Amino acid sequence: MTSPLANKLKSGEKSKLNSLGFAKPESETRVVVAMSGGVDSSVCAALLAQQGYDVVGVTLQLYDHGEAIQKAKACCAGQDIYDAQRVAEMMGFPHYVLDYESNFKESVIDDFADTYLQGATPIPCVRCNQTVKFRDLLQVAKDLDADCMATGHYIRRVEGPNGPELHRAHDGGKDQSYFLFATTKAQLDFLRFPLGAMDKSETRKLASEMGLNVASKPDSQDICFVPTGKYTDVIEKLRPEAATPGNIVHMDGTVLGTHRGVMYYTIGQRRGLGLPDGSGADPLFVVRIDADKGEVIVGPRKALERSQLWLTDINWIGQGEFGPELDGMAIKVKVRSTRPPAPAHLRLSGNHIIVELDTPDMGLSPGQACVFYANDDQAARTLGGGWITRTE
Repeated sequence: MTSPLANKLKSGEKSKLNSLGFAKPESETRVVVAMSGGVDSSVCAALLAQQGYDVVGVTLQLYDHGEAIQKAKACCAGQDIYDAQRVAEMMGFPHYVLDYESNFKESVIDDFADTYLQGATPIPCVRCNQTVKFRDLLQVAKDLDADCMATGHYIRRVEGPNGPELHRAHDGGKDQSYFLFATTKAQLDFLRFPLGAMDKSETRKLASEMGLNVASKPDSQDICFVPTGKYTDVIEKLRPEAATPGNIVHMDGTVLGTHRGVMYYTIGQRRGLGLPDGSGADPLFVVRIDADKGEVIVGPRKALERSQLWLTDINWIGQGEFGPELDGMAIKVKVRSTRPPAPAHLRLSGNHIIVELDTPDMGLSPGQACVFYANDDQAARTLGGGWITRTE
């Protein structure tokens, strides 16, 4: 039993913690800030510097400058590196640029191309956070003797009774929990997200008030390493052998036409199928891609409905350990970043991990992420998630 004196001392210790949760002055708390050159990470770094923290800005050069500067809404290259440097100079903290092109190509770009060739739909932003940023850069922060690493992501880190928890951002429209589901408990212990309780409008207002050069800079919209906006351009360059023709086949087995390669199609696609007139009375959609056979399978809209998702590579940051005791657990899930969490149940049977959606959804594809949330009215706490390998 904890004594009243111990409780009092514990309470006193907590009251002395700075805003990042450390029991020492801000000036003695080193924070490495991941700076992409955008307004969010710039405000994150500037705020911490303004509050007196020992800030070190780090920007990762992730891909070729020559391509990047042709596109204003990309991150981590060209103009963005220059913008991050200007913010650091203005706020008076050191800034470093690290060449991570090879790491990024291997962990993110190559994975992106290979996933498409397997007939699946990749999410490179998750892979980037999972590998280059929260694995490689986090280690750099530790090597620099940092107490923590901060990012400009819109997500909240909440101290729970059993350690730090990941919660959705205050600004639901900017919440990035879907892209951060693979954050481990050990990483979460070291990470901080100063913007999690802010609206994007507040962030831009702060940038303007501090005179940051990025105050009105547009947000990144597309995949950062796709300068033309067409993902197939990247795949054609990396995997020139990928454009292998095959058949477009109806669910009933009828061959309706041919295609240029499976990489040009995604689950749920309706337009651009290139089918001749009279291929069907009802509109046809891509319902499945068989990369092994080189077939694109099409069918009616109803055939897109899925209620069961088979998952792999689960990351669990909820209560306790991920195991059989969670079988049947009611949760909420996101299968797209822009959708609100929807009711579902976890099913653990042998080596199979299945999510059963309470209401069927459409256009779900292997390669996508299924992110778990607490099953309550707020559905704020992120419990982890996994990668979809099969849908039914």
